[in-house]
Amino acid sequence: MNLEKVGYTAKVNIIRGGDAGASPIQWRSSLADLGIVAVFGLLLAASGYTQTVSAADERASTIKPIAAKLRSTAGDDSIRPFRVHVPEKGITDLRRRIRETRWPDKETVADSSQGPQLVKLQKLVHYWGTGYDWRKAEAKLNALPQFMTNIDGLDIHFIHVRSREKNALPVLLMHGWPGSVFELIGTIDPLTNPTAHGGRAEDAFDVVIPSMPGYGFSGKPTGTGWDPDHMARAYAELMKRLGYTHYVAQGGDVGALIANSLGRQAPPGLLGIHSNLPATLPADLGPALVLGTAPAGLSGKERAAFDSINAFNKDARAYAFMMTTRPQAVGYGLTDSPAGLAGWMLVHTGFAKWTYGSDPQQSPTKDEVLDDFTLYWLTNTATSAARVYWENGTRSILSATAQKTADIKLPVGITLFPDEIYRAPETWARRAYPNLVYFHEVEKGGHFAAWEQPELFTEEIRAAFRSLR
Repeated sequence: MNLEKVGYTAKVNIIRGGDAGASPIQWRSSLADLGIVAVFGLLLAASGYTQTVSAADERASTIKPIAAKLRSTAGDDSIRPFRVHVPEKGITDLRRRIRETRWPDKETVADSSQGPQLVKLQKLVHYWGTGYDWRKAEAKLNALPQFMTNIDGLDIHFIHVRSREKNALPVLLMHGWPGSVFELIGTIDPLTNPTAHGGRAEDAFDVVIPSMPGYGFSGKPTGTGWDPDHMARAYAELMKRLGYTHYVAQGGDVGALIANSLGRQAPPGLLGIHSNLPATLPADLGPALVLGTAPAGLSGKERAAFDSINAFNKDARAYAFMMTTRPQAVGYGLTDSPAGLAGWMLVHTGFAKWTYGSDPQQSPTKDEVLDDFTLYWLTNTATSAARVYWENGTRSILSATAQKTADIKLPVGITLFPDEIYRAPETWARRAYPNLVYFHEVEKGGHFAAWEQPELFTEEIRAAFRSLR
């Protein structure tokens, strides 16, 4: 964001210090005592002076937090408190763009095989522009301790909540695309406060949830090289910077790629990883997938997994192919049109059974999904987020060979949710991960497991890592 191209000024008070390990109550109280004020919507702590900047962007609705513009200098490992408040100008512009949407003609089929259906998307986007309240999303984030730190020249935004329980195990939770920290925050209280959610005190976790580089309030890479391996190294540095000498890590979607990378790298202190999208596809099935014909000799579960992956490759991964090959081309439309952004994100297979909010009992709700979409819009990160696919290249997220799972010697846990892209057979999982210590199939949930079933997801995290405490 170019801070010099807009006609309003943001004054930011920056205070050195800030305890990244404080409890939410302690954190909020200390900030209140300091009387910190942030008019551009952010509270950043870094050094004891006040700086005035002109806040701007070519697109008025792009409100990228000024953390990126008040970036710490190289070698600065400080951790700065962070708070969100988007200027009303950005929200007004979002609503204006929604009102002025130029819609395409209706699909020519009676299902979603051509993409999100026009009538359903129009209804959702209309609500986005008239009834949805971003301020409630901000309140959810600001009720949690948020921080910023610079790693390898890039600001990394993260949520950090310590449990009140002694001997809580630190867990690093990693989101993917088209998710964000919003998809994981429902697990924070069950993980940090287990006795209030059917668990035991000894099941407690400290929770760290970073926004991936290029996503949300983290900085946008300006050069190449921020692939899952680099992100894994950055996250390991984050946990070290927080003072943790031992911890575990969990990931789904792109977060699963980072979890695999962490497992291979085995940084000091990492005890084990857990994935709800494991890379178990055997190398010898690659040619069969190219042909689209299952080989003989597969068990029932293996055949079902093969068919699911085959169907995904044929009918559901077009978005991934485009972002892997031409993320910049994709980004122009997503950056200019809220309706285009929503339509693109809803192509993801994780939304295949989502009812657009028509079922009030379904999680995520309509507002929760729009929290996520609005975060991408207001931070103007649709393009930078898509580039992680380009950075990952052709390394399949499901392939054991591509993810080099045989090199992961640390303990690994896997939970299978029934509506995921595929249900990895245990036979494949044990071939892929030489130190698989936990494998469990649950009865409900899908790709956005933590978002859809936060309590069940929490139970699985507790069980998967219990032997590592």
